[in-house]
Amino acid sequence: MKQPRAWQRMLSGRRLDLLDPTPVDIEIIDIAHGLAFVARWNGQTHGDWPYSVAEHSLLVEEIFRRQGGADPRWCLAALLHDAPEYVIGDMISPVKSAVGPGYAELDARLAAAVHIRFGLPAVLPVAVKKAIKAADKISAWLEAVQIAGFREDEADRFFGRPDAAFRGVELRLRPPAEVRTAYVLRHEALLAAL
Repeated sequence: MKQPRAWQRMLSGRRLDLLDPTPVDIEIIDIAHGLAFVARWNGQTHGDWPYSVAEHSLLVEEIFRRQGGADPRWCLAALLHDAPEYVIGDMISPVKSAVGPGYAELDARLAAAVHIRFGLPAVLPVAVKKAIKAADKISAWLEAVQIAGFREDEADRFFGRPDAAFRGVELRLRPPAEVRTAYVLRHEALLAAL
C-alpha cells in the first residue's frame, strides 16, 4: 500500500515533512507568510482584513514582554508560539478537542523542530510555557471582545479578565503583506538580541 504524501512544498523551496519535520526545512519567511494568511477565529472577525495568526503572535510576544519577559530567547518563543499553524492552520479549541490527541502530537513535533531551528530548546521550560499561555489568554480576551463579537462577561468566563493595563490595548487589523513583514522584522530583532 502506497503511503499518502505527508509533506508540503514551501514557498522558500523547502519540503517540510509534517510527520517527521526537521529544523533544516524550516524558514522564517515560510512561517511569516503562512501565519499572515491564516485567519484566527475561523475568520469570524469584524474588520476589513482577517485577523491573522501572525498578528496574534506579535501581540502575544508584546504582552509577554510587558509582563516581564525580558529574555530575548523567551520573547522569541512567545513570537513562535503558534508557528506550527503555518502548515496545519489555526483550529479553534472545540475542533482541536474533536480531532483528539493526534493534533496535539503533530503540533508538538512541528513546534520542537521550529524551536531547534531558531536556537530554542525543543521543549520549553514549564514556567516559560505558562507565561506565554497567560499572554495568549490576554490576547484571546482582547480579540474576543474587540473583533470576535464576545461580550466582556462572556470573554471573562472563557479567557479570564486581564489586568486593566491590557484591556486598553487596541487591535489593529493590517493587510497580510504588512503583517508578514512585521513578523519577520520582529523575529530578526529578537535573534539579533540573543
